[in-house]
Amino acid sequence: MGTRWRFPRRFRIRGAAPRRRPREAPPDPGLPEVILNWHARDKELTETGMRTIARRLPAVIAQASRLAWRASRTDTLVTVGLNLAAGFFTAFWLLATTGVLTALFSSAPTPSRVRDALPSLALVAGAVALRAALQAGAGWAQARLDPQVERLVELRLYEATTAVDLTALDDSDFLDDLKRAQGRGLMSAPMVVQYAVDVLTAAVGMIAAAGTLGVLHPVLLPLLLLTAVPEGWASVRSARMRYLMLLSLVGVTRRKWILSDLMVDRRHAAEVRSFTMRPFLLGQYDRAASYQRHVELDVARRQTIVKITGDLLKGVATALVYIALGVMLWKGAVPLAVAGTAVLAIRTGQTSLANLVFAVNHCYEEGLYFGDYVSFCAAAEERIPLRALPAAAAPMEKRGRLPDDFADIVVEDVAFTYPGADDPSLRGVSLHVRKGEVVALVGENGSGKTTLAKIMAGLYDPDAGRVRWDDVPLTTVAPQDVWERVAVIAQEYTHWPMTARQNVTMGHGDDGTGAPGNGDGEDPSMLAAARASGADEVVEGLARGYDTLLDRRFKGGAELSGGQWQRLAVARGFFRDAPLLICDEPTAALDARAEHNLFERIRTHADGRTVLLITHRLASVRYADRIYVLEHGLVIEEGDHAALMARGGLYADLYSLQAAAYGAEDPQAAG
Repeated sequence: MGTRWRFPRRFRIRGAAPRRRPREAPPDPGLPEVILNWHARDKELTETGMRTIARRLPAVIAQASRLAWRASRTDTLVTVGLNLAAGFFTAFWLLATTGVLTALFSSAPTPSRVRDALPSLALVAGAVALRAALQAGAGWAQARLDPQVERLVELRLYEATTAVDLTALDDSDFLDDLKRAQGRGLMSAPMVVQYAVDVLTAAVGMIAAAGTLGVLHPVLLPLLLLTAVPEGWASVRSARMRYLMLLSLVGVTRRKWILSDLMVDRRHAAEVRSFTMRPFLLGQYDRAASYQRHVELDVARRQTIVKITGDLLKGVATALVYIALGVMLWKGAVPLAVAGTAVLAIRTGQTSLANLVFAVNHCYEEGLYFGDYVSFCAAAEERIPLRALPAAAAPMEKRGRLPDDFADIVVEDVAFTYPGADDPSLRGVSLHVRKGEVVALVGENGSGKTTLAKIMAGLYDPDAGRVRWDDVPLTTVAPQDVWERVAVIAQEYTHWPMTARQNVTMGHGDDGTGAPGNGDGEDPSMLAAARASGADEVVEGLARGYDTLLDRRFKGGAELSGGQWQRLAVARGFFRDAPLLICDEPTAALDARAEHNLFERIRTHADGRTVLLITHRLASVRYADRIYVLEHGLVIEEGDHAALMARGGLYADLYSLQAAAYGAEDPQAAG
């Protein structure tokens, strides 16, 4: 059942010592370490005081305001304007209340007092109604603003990640930043705008209440602060406890997240059952959940104590306020009507201050996570190659222009090292590919074959050396122009959760709706690509043919085997009418017969096209025009099959080993 570990009988989080590192649940052997990005800022929050928040908050609000302004100027103006107007009417109805109370507390007969109070009462009712309408309008505008903010930030993130230099996605630091930005960072964008508006709304309410008290009598203004401070203290203290709790539970939350994925994800379902893992996983999850519940209950108890303490202090402060008002009435410093209005203003100010503290706290918290998003986007946009940007955005004195076809591709002394790697993947590789040739790259794992193919396809820029299509260096050409002229059948291809048709025509010949290419029929070039790859046999077995959704997670979806998916990936490469076809281990998921048939189809389909073939199955490269053998990032052999076998080098050794595995007495007979 694995290693057991005990939870402490009592877990304490001391709010008075926020710098003390909270305890985490011990990790489980065998479970990967996963950092939950939505907790990445908890430690910083536990160590942040109100003074720091007050100093940094204006920048957060300014950031939120710029985001809202870009999302929708109209809705931003309406939201802010209506909230300001609502604050004005808050002050107006409080002051108008004085007129009502003055009339009601006069010495006139009761009917006369009621009659005299009616005009002021009508003003109060009108002001309250208008304030409610303005607040409703502001809420409507903000509700319109939120999805527009979400759309804006999502588009910026995905525009950057789909255009960024491919080496960025091999950088572990970049990927960590991406995870934070895509997770909590995206979620925080509309929330930071919402809380910024809440800060404005609460501040306007506070100013309205304070202004009313200042107009009634200057001494009344400090009384508002006296009653509001205890509640503000309790809110800040309670929030600090929450942050400390979240930080202490990072390990447990991470553990539950991993266990829940193991129990619900379809990828693990078969092994969970075949190895009878259900009791073990449920037991592990239950212990983690029990521990989390224990910590949360302990924090809830202490938060309740803080709240009760805050309420008691608020009660004492309120009693002092009423005593002060009573003394002022006794001394004749304020009329009775003014004192009544002051009570209403103080209660309004208390509510606004409590809302303000809550909004400030959460605005600052979400601002930290939104800052992660903004920083990532800025860093990602800096890693977009200038030549990948439109000409207007990144003018270049000399832009290369690729021919629609090419006579040859020349690789000159290319070197490349992946980010964070100690050793280079390529160490000065040179080769030559002529139009219409079939050129093979062979070598053991890690020799640099796939990396070289990606550089030739314009996916990576070399650290040194260059790649020329005819006389045009790829580093002077917009990447999109290169990619339009390359078709790739990759070893690691995507199982697109779309229709079979879209899986073949991906990026070409389909408007994204899944509609056929020519009226009620099918695109002839798509059908030809499917026949050439054998994907037509796969589609024939699908319930809705090319309109079948290839994802069983959706209703009516179908599931394919690895070999069937690979045939669709090959069809996708065949369908793309590009002068260079790169086949990177295209038969990895196929059986021997299907592999042989596929290579025959590639030879037939590639008639007149240039093919770069990467494979470990050396029997398949015997008929290549030229074979380059790579080892540790260097080209160590070059020639056709006969010349390399006669040389007796690495290629001959590898080929003989594979031939022996098939029981062929003559290595030339393999395949």
